[in-house]
Amino acid sequence: MLTEKQIKEAERNIKRYFDEGLIKKCDVNPNVLTILKRNAQESLLIANFLYKNNKSSLWVITTAYYSMYYIANALLYYLGYKIGDRISHKVTVDALIALVRTKLTYQLIEDYNDVRVEALARMKSDELIESLDYERKKRSLIQYNTPEKIKISKVKTSLIRAKKFMLELTKLMET
Repeated sequence: MLTEKQIKEAERNIKRYFDEGLIKKCDVNPNVLTILKRNAQESLLIANFLYKNNKSSLWVITTAYYSMYYIANALLYYLGYKIGDRISHKVTVDALIALVRTKLTYQLIEDYNDVRVEALARMKSDELIESLDYERKKRSLIQYNTPEKIKISKVKTSLIRAKKFMLELTKLMET
């Protein structure tokens, strides 16, 4: 679950990111949106292929993370936000927290079709967004500092998170 500190930090950061041009409001080009969605789907397909064929743990984790990164950027773009090139991974996570978190929560409430589950939806929303940040940090750690034996134990979690993340963020672009 996202902490109040993480939420406040993301909200503070997002203001700075706009000021520094790391994120900008933009008009949506359907071709760019299609490319981002396709990159997300392809990354998830590759992660799944590598996993099923017992290939490189590093690349399962990396491509699963990139599927999350691309779909997050697709959603932000769909909402009229373009992430720049500098520290784009961190900007993407903070933008989801500051700009998408509430929308995601309401989508999840609609999915459950019951207002009584708002707290559960908020938790699930936070968990989904937080999973991108977990995977961002894991990818970096795995890529540079982790023995293969430990990588193998983390692969399935990465793939499951990526599939859930893709499903829920894609729904937001369908409404």
